[in-house]
Amino acid sequence: METKKKILIVDDDLFLLDMYSLKFNQSGYEVATAQGADPALAKLEEGFEPDIILLDIMMPGMDGFELLEKLKQDKIAEPAIRIILSNRGQQSDVARGEALGASGYIVKASSTPSEVIAKVSEIITKQKA
Repeated sequence: METKKKILIVDDDLFLLDMYSLKFNQSGYEVATAQGADPALAKLEEGFEPDIILLDIMMPGMDGFELLEKLKQDKIAEPAIRIILSNRGQQSDVARGEALGASGYIVKASSTPSEVIAKVSEIITKQKA
């Protein structure tokens, strides 16, 4: 039997964290959440090893791009698949995310929670191939 995939969801919106946490849990993921980049970084530095990091871009303090830069620069959670989940869908944001190592970019406004889970699963499958 395959072990549960561990996902770290990073967003400053508590409502969205709770909703996605519940949905990913129901889909068989082991879920950890962080309300912002700093708590996410603390969790990772304490040794949490997620398979997937799903993160927002627009957050107070350190934004998602800065978090991606820090993870890349300091070689934190290197094996984790990084996926951006943001309301910002401009091509420049998508390109910047990819340049920083994101394997996928999901626009919140145009995706239901079920579609987000399906897209995350699709990205994981592509990464394994």
